Amino acid sequence: MSQAAAASMNMRQKWTPAQKLFPHQVGYTCPPHDWDAAPSDFLSHFTHAFLIRDPALTITSMYAKWPDFDAAEVGFPEQRALYDLLTALNGTPPTVVDSGDLLEAPALTVKAFCEAVDIPFIEDALSWEPGADTGQYSWWDGGSFHANLKNSTGLRPQKRKYVEIAEAPDRVQHVYRRMKPHCDRLDANRTRPQ
Repeated sequence: MSQAAAASMNMRQKWTPAQKLFPHQVGYTCPPHDWDAAPSDFLSHFTHAFLIRDPALTITSMYAKWPDFDAAEVGFPEQRALYDLLTALNGTPPTVVDSGDLLEAPALTVKAFCEAVDIPFIEDALSWEPGADTGQYSWWDGGSFHANLKNSTGLRPQKRKYVEIAEAPDRVQHVYRRMKPHCDRLDANRTRPQ
């Protein structure tokens, strides 16, 4: 992209580690297979990474909070479509991190991620003081998720209660079977802690 084009989009020509941008996009909010919203010349200016989660945990967690969730809300097909598009555009797959790895081995997983996306690993960034102001965006589930964030002091394993996928209703198991191949596609190339 030319400097003029970058300037017209308010984009920098070169990003330093201090200027790295980490946008977050939930699969369900992506325009389904409408990549005109993010053309390849725009997408090529980013180092892309994906955070995945075991679909059995994702789907049973959604079911626990929203028993009437729609399969379209899960987002795995959209995530895979974007992953496949970026792989085709760049010739190599984007970095993939599994949330289970992040919880089980935070320092090693973050270090592997940083190496994969060419940013410095700063171990001190894995812990922080509690007390972030989450009031302005604590809308979900009465704020429990954000209360946990506010009270957190770092990346640590967390105890969760899940419905086993084999014990979930047939509809939930069906959604799981439909979504698992999409997640498996990304999982096959995930960055593993060393």
